Amino acid sequence: MNSEKSTQFLSPAGHFSVLLSPTPRGARLARLLAADWMRDRDLPHRVSEAAEHLVAELAANAATHGRLTERDFRLALLTDGATLRIEVTDTRGDDLPRRRVPAPDTESGRGLLLVEALADRWGMDLGPVPRKTVWAELDLPPA
Repeated sequence: MNSEKSTQFLSPAGHFSVLLSPTPRGARLARLLAADWMRDRDLPHRVSEAAEHLVAELAANAATHGRLTERDFRLALLTDGATLRIEVTDTRGDDLPRRRVPAPDTESGRGLLLVEALADRWGMDLGPVPRKTVWAELDLPPA
């Protein structure tokens, strides 16, 4: 056993944040880490299921559209007991999310429609340059 003192930095109970590579593997890891974090907090199944889909979509967008060489994206999960907030920050503040109506035969372009359908609120914040943060919020049922 090591007798030296160790300093451990703990994040607040209602906050989780991690940097991930802007790759499909990083996006998948974001979803898995979010699922574990929510399971540890015993969030209602309806909320955690919707949140997993939101994390998957926002992380996939960051890995696809926000990707720059050697620049990671950040996943943050925050809860205050009444709301779960999901934030995904990438370094492509010049490429803003746009909701589009895709053609029926296209394989992509429905992500923000899904975010809009699942989230109680969602939006985007710019800065600091060159970053942008796309966020989604889910209301938690009263305890």
